[in-house]
Amino acid sequence: MTKKTQHSPWMVLATVTLGTLLIGMDRTVVNLGLPKIIADFGISLSTAGWVATAYIISNAVFVPVFGKLGDIIGDSKIYLWSFVGFIAVSVLAGFSWNASSLIFFRVLQGLVGAAVYPTAMSLIVKNFKDKGQRAQALGLWSASFAAAAVIGPLVGGPLIDHYSWRMLFYINLPIGLLGIFMVLAYLPQDKGKERGGFDFYGAITLAVVLSSLVLVLEKGREWGWMSLESVLLYGLIFIFALWFIRIEKNHPSPMIDLKFFGNQTFVVALLVSFVSFGGMMGAMFLLPIFVQTYLGYDATETGLLFLPMALTMFVAAPLGARLSQKIHVRYNVALGMSLVALGIYLFSGLDAKTSAFELTFPLMVLAVGMGLGMAPLTNLVASSVPAHEVGIASALLNLTRNIAGAVAIAVFGTLLSNVTESTVLEIGANTVINDPSFVNLVPGLVILKSQILAYREVFLSASVITVFGAFLALLLKDTSKIEERKSSEEVSS
Repeated sequence: MTKKTQHSPWMVLATVTLGTLLIGMDRTVVNLGLPKIIADFGISLSTAGWVATAYIISNAVFVPVFGKLGDIIGDSKIYLWSFVGFIAVSVLAGFSWNASSLIFFRVLQGLVGAAVYPTAMSLIVKNFKDKGQRAQALGLWSASFAAAAVIGPLVGGPLIDHYSWRMLFYINLPIGLLGIFMVLAYLPQDKGKERGGFDFYGAITLAVVLSSLVLVLEKGREWGWMSLESVLLYGLIFIFALWFIRIEKNHPSPMIDLKFFGNQTFVVALLVSFVSFGGMMGAMFLLPIFVQTYLGYDATETGLLFLPMALTMFVAAPLGARLSQKIHVRYNVALGMSLVALGIYLFSGLDAKTSAFELTFPLMVLAVGMGLGMAPLTNLVASSVPAHEVGIASALLNLTRNIAGAVAIAVFGTLLSNVTESTVLEIGANTVINDPSFVNLVPGLVILKSQILAYREVFLSASVITVFGAFLALLLKDTSKIEERKSSEEVSS
């Protein structure tokens, strides 16, 4: 055994958590810089939207690819080169000379960044042999997802205000160099165990399915859900999904082993993740818009608003891992998702007079729920598949969360627009003006009232969806026997 493999697994956790934070921050913080990017390049809002969309599509397509490559080549190799690639592309993105070059570099960022999540989870599973410590480690790592969404605006807001949007990319250089040092110092070398060759045709067909799906979710509201563009993408998704399934059934080392979906524990865990993340991401997408539009918060103040949530998450995640050792996982996850639903429900009372405490308290309740539920749920996914397939399993988990977020933003955004429009008509039809001096004020007040009521209804819908996730969690099964089988497999290998 080399000296490198003797490092504490907690340093492995610290290393992969840094990468998760870096990639997560980059995904969220660039949106803050879009107004300045529009002004600098003289582009439309629609064109600027591709800066975010290009990254999301590329990331979604390559997450399962790198999950599989990690299982074949080795996670530490993939993780190291993804870090190197991400730093290089980030610097290039900072030097972008027009919108086209920036969008191109964002595609590359999404590509290399896609390697971090699946390999990080697999490295945690491989290096934490103790079941209890592994659950705590996965809980802390999962909490970094939420922390990234908070730290991003906290760091990015001042950088944009005092320097330039280009600093959003340059800041990745010092953080990334630290990450490379930690990878070289603390990550043990591992070898892949998958055999049978890489499934190129499966990767290509899956890429078409995922890119089409994410594209229609991102642009469907703008194009129209039944527009020609959307319908063509629906057709591509259907045709290539069938082709992908046919390829996977016959390949000796498929991109995604379809036997996963005969595993009830794995399937239910993905369903719970999809539903709960959908509800949470829908709410988290709308809340910053609400507080900046109706409460007058700037980007930095909005980031500070989420800080108590991130701190609460880091406390609750290890607690959720410990509870999962004493309470059946189904009750632990169901309790967590119920608290998430409660936190989202509390936002249904928002209005133009809402105080900072009335915003942070529901966020903290939501964070407790995510901490209690995410740790055992992530550990459950890792323990429900053979050890040599943890990489692709974690890729599917991350992909499920990403698609859930895209679906939620598309659905809740459309719902917000439709409810606002119908409420404007309803309030307008029942409004009587007795004083002519108020005639010019009424349309604005009606629209304002309608928008706030629409936000309330959307938050209520998101909480109901998350409650459904809590009920789904009750279908989860104990995986102790699977854990024992995995441990035997690791010892024998």
